[in-house]
Amino acid sequence: MRYTISGKQIDVGEALTAHVKDELGETLGKYSQRPTDAAVTFSKDAHEYLCDAVVHLSTGLTVQARAHATEIYAAFDACREKMDKQLRRYKRRLKDHQKDRSEPVEFGAADMYVLAAEDDEWEAKDGSLEPIIIAEMEARVPTLSVGDAVMQMELAGTPLLVFRNEKHGGVNVVHRRDDGNVGWIDPRGTGTVQ
Repeated sequence: MRYTISGKQIDVGEALTAHVKDELGETLGKYSQRPTDAAVTFSKDAHEYLCDAVVHLSTGLTVQARAHATEIYAAFDACREKMDKQLRRYKRRLKDHQKDRSEPVEFGAADMYVLAAEDDEWEAKDGSLEPIIIAEMEARVPTLSVGDAVMQMELAGTPLLVFRNEKHGGVNVVHRRDDGNVGWIDPRGTGTVQ
């Protein structure tokens, strides 16, 4: 597994690097996953250290965790515990995911845009209300089942996930609702809304 351990305006020493590799390797080894690479980034926010960890599994799924503490080792340990909890929660489904899938998850490319946040900035000189694009990027859209998409959203710790449904190839969205449940949007639409 490839490790990228870095700090934002923090010097990450050899002792911390060795600790991260040992502990993260042990955590991932418990769940017999085949991680391909891990990126762990440390930063400081006022008096606290932040630790962000992203691990890509060979199946195409991504596990992500974030934690903070007043000490850098404690921040990493809290982050690792969150990742351990996520993997433990999905251990059976991850094994089923690997068993059922002979090929890694396919990813398609999609254009992604960042729009200006202020409503005042949306009004162009000609008076139209077109949003102003402030950044253009490329996003990766995985091809997954709905269950795998929900699992990926939870593992990545994101509020929503756009994916291509492996049953029919259409673009779908799963999202965390305000009431705590998960919503699923499938715009194939067999009927019309009146």
